[in-house]
Amino acid sequence: MKITLKNSLIDYSYITLGSLIMAFGITAFLAPNEIATGGTAGLAIVFHSLTNISIGSLMVLINLPLIALSIKTLGKTFAFRTIACIFSLAFFTFLFEHFKLPVLSYELLLSTLYGGISVGIGLGFIFKGGASAGGGTILAKIFSNKFKIKTSTIVLILDVAVVILVAITFKSLELALWSLISIFTTSKLIDTVLTGSSNQKIVHISSSKNLSILSKLISDQIGIKGTILKGNELDAIENKDIIFILIEKNKINTLKQIAFNYDNKIKMIVMEASEISD
Repeated sequence: MKITLKNSLIDYSYITLGSLIMAFGITAFLAPNEIATGGTAGLAIVFHSLTNISIGSLMVLINLPLIALSIKTLGKTFAFRTIACIFSLAFFTFLFEHFKLPVLSYELLLSTLYGGISVGIGLGFIFKGGASAGGGTILAKIFSNKFKIKTSTIVLILDVAVVILVAITFKSLELALWSLISIFTTSKLIDTVLTGSSNQKIVHISSSKNLSILSKLISDQIGIKGTILKGNELDAIENKDIIFILIEKNKINTLKQIAFNYDNKIKMIVMEASEISD
């Protein structure tokens, strides 16, 4: 796919905005309370308490060797955007540290949640811009290529390692547990930014009865349309068609009533529609 100047500007805008929001969450909530997030940002928070080197500088020091090792693995475009992100994130973090951005809360619960939310939103925008904040993602790609382990598994192992390091460094199991909540919050917000929060569900309805009649009932009573997919049982003896429907959450119960009134042996599968593109 050809990358236009407009698309590149949009992507770098996402990366810059994401870096700004992530740096804000780290300096205003997490670092002052010694709560870590995942990846190299979490490592930078831990090492900052040990060395007193600025968090922004530590992010660059940790990430640049990893980038140098993995340019071939990441691809040049992704690697270049990730380098831009690392410096952008380091710049905003250093700026907030230098001008002493006020700590917005010393309450651990508030700091954990709002810090995790800020980092999650920031990372979501960074990923949307086609980059990475470095660290865990880079190591995961390197190890997954060499040892055929899932990237998500390696990221999880690295995040757990950061949490253990927090417990050892700060001599506090409680802070490690708060860090786990921060990491969990971050992961949920990343998904929300990338795929949005959909109010719709995907429903598959399967029956041996004529689904054309059920389709008309659904259309007449709740005003939605779907697609009938022709199919058979695995033994190929009995016909069993499937209705595919995209429906709002608040209409699910009505749909169930219509379907089971039509056929009490009907099968329904309801799934999240995490991202819908028209």
